[in-house]
Amino acid sequence: MGVLVLNQDFTPLALCQVNRAFLLIFNAKAELVRESRSRVLRSISKNYPYPSVIKLNRYVNIPYRSVILNRHNIFKRDQSQCQYCGKTRDLTIDHLIPRSRGGKSVWTNLVTACLSCNTKKGNKLISETDLILNKNPIKPSFIMFLKNLNDQKINEWTPFLEQKSHVLNIKKGTL
Repeated sequence: MGVLVLNQDFTPLALCQVNRAFLLIFNAKAELVRESRSRVLRSISKNYPYPSVIKLNRYVNIPYRSVILNRHNIFKRDQSQCQYCGKTRDLTIDHLIPRSRGGKSVWTNLVTACLSCNTKKGNKLISETDLILNKNPIKPSFIMFLKNLNDQKINEWTPFLEQKSHVLNIKKGTL
């Protein structure tokens, strides 16, 4: 799992790898806010805290960016389970309003479905079948994705994720 990166004003900004977070701290571009209690970074002669949350020393203005609509992110939003029966195997993507009936490929029209439920629904609307949608699909935010991660560090991130903000992944060379 990565490290939560906060902007100078403590709003969640990004996730990055531990080695990137360490370099930001070491080069005085960020400061350590929370460290892992169970892990340590070791060099030949010294131990360093294992970062869990860091804060940048300068403010980074990020324009709004939303979560990319793709298969992986739909599965992630739906927790990799069929939105009709709850199965977690043989998953596909289902259009609630089929494309042949004018349905678009947008967050609110796509759900994860197992192969048998998707086949059963076919080219019909849900109201024309006996299938029941477990929850209505929504357009997620990246913060929502972070909150749903199953990792011990999430407890350390919680106070910072309660704020509204925009998040994107930091890649090498952007700071």
